[in-house]
Amino acid sequence: MRGLYRGLAALLALGLLLPLPALAEAGAGAETAPAIEVAAPSAILIEKVTGEVIYAKGEHERRPPASVTKVMTMLLIAEAVDSGEITLEDEVTASAEAASMGGSQVWLEEGERMTVSDMLKCIAVVSANDCAVAMAEYIAGSEAAFVERMNGRALELGMEDTHFTNCTGLFDDDEHYTSAYDIALMSRELMLHGWIKEYTTIWMDSIRNGEFGLSNTNKLVRHYDGCTGLKTGFTSEAMYCLSATAERDGIEFIAVIMHADTIDSRNSDARKLLDYGFANYALCPLRPDSALPPVRVTLGEYDSVQPVCTGEEALLMPKRAAADISRNVALVESVQAPVREGDRLGTLTVLSGGEILAEVPIVAGSEVARLSSGGVLLRLLRLLVSYEGQ
Repeated sequence: MRGLYRGLAALLALGLLLPLPALAEAGAGAETAPAIEVAAPSAILIEKVTGEVIYAKGEHERRPPASVTKVMTMLLIAEAVDSGEITLEDEVTASAEAASMGGSQVWLEEGERMTVSDMLKCIAVVSANDCAVAMAEYIAGSEAAFVERMNGRALELGMEDTHFTNCTGLFDDDEHYTSAYDIALMSRELMLHGWIKEYTTIWMDSIRNGEFGLSNTNKLVRHYDGCTGLKTGFTSEAMYCLSATAERDGIEFIAVIMHADTIDSRNSDARKLLDYGFANYALCPLRPDSALPPVRVTLGEYDSVQPVCTGEEALLMPKRAAADISRNVALVESVQAPVREGDRLGTLTVLSGGEILAEVPIVAGSEVARLSSGGVLLRLLRLLVSYEGQ
């Protein structure tokens, strides 16, 4: 009995200990890629999950984007759907303004009603300017108000080389510009809405009960393995522009081309960048293969807390290094209450050939409150009853 009381006294003394101090963090990014050449004056290649830049040329030069503008238009539509502001089944009525748009269009008539889903399909597949304006008006009340949202979202995404004056890119305007880097940013954000690919991967489809055919302006959708989108553009000032996305074997790249001389040159440059990404890079998950074991909590309302990894989910790395990946998990044996969500509990170290690529913080996935005085006494009583019953 005396040994039990000594144990209980030690348990109580643990309550005076301080929380586990934070550990140092370190990380590793993708290696710099060898030089590759594209003909366009502005181009960039990034990986979707990490956002890592693999290739860049004139990426911050401000240029008119033509209909690649609609990447932001589609992003705001996707966000409005996911937030519940609108639904894909909502019916949108075309205004006289929307019906009057020129360029690429599906010839909406004033007063014609079409679902958000069909409007989005027309924007993604045939770059329909009339549908883009109709959706802008439906979401924000007017195209001008929608453009304010576009510019606000651009600022939130860190698009420092961008300013929009319309939602279509149909009209060349000195105040309507962006850069290859910024297009990559908004393209990545759009593709994080995975369901958008149901629209951006359509090669041929129709609207109005099959009476009006649609054929994708992005020929890579049919002719490039794994293509998932995204948007083409052309005006006499912008020349041929493209944001091209493609996915193979669990990795997705975004290639942006601006001011190419021809469609063939634009598509060739995009292919070259995407081919390079797939040939040379892989994603290394920065998570253990299975759930981590719970960490014991002393003097807490719960006996344990579930540790979780935090930070980036994956690391972009050269394929040659990805073949020799190992992961080591170091966790504290126990921690005293109170435990706050996010308290450091250990580190996941990712290595390749003995070299540390990343050290991922492992933290508490939830909080565990400290036992009250009454709770401590109740636990002591339970221990006593349990001991005497043996």
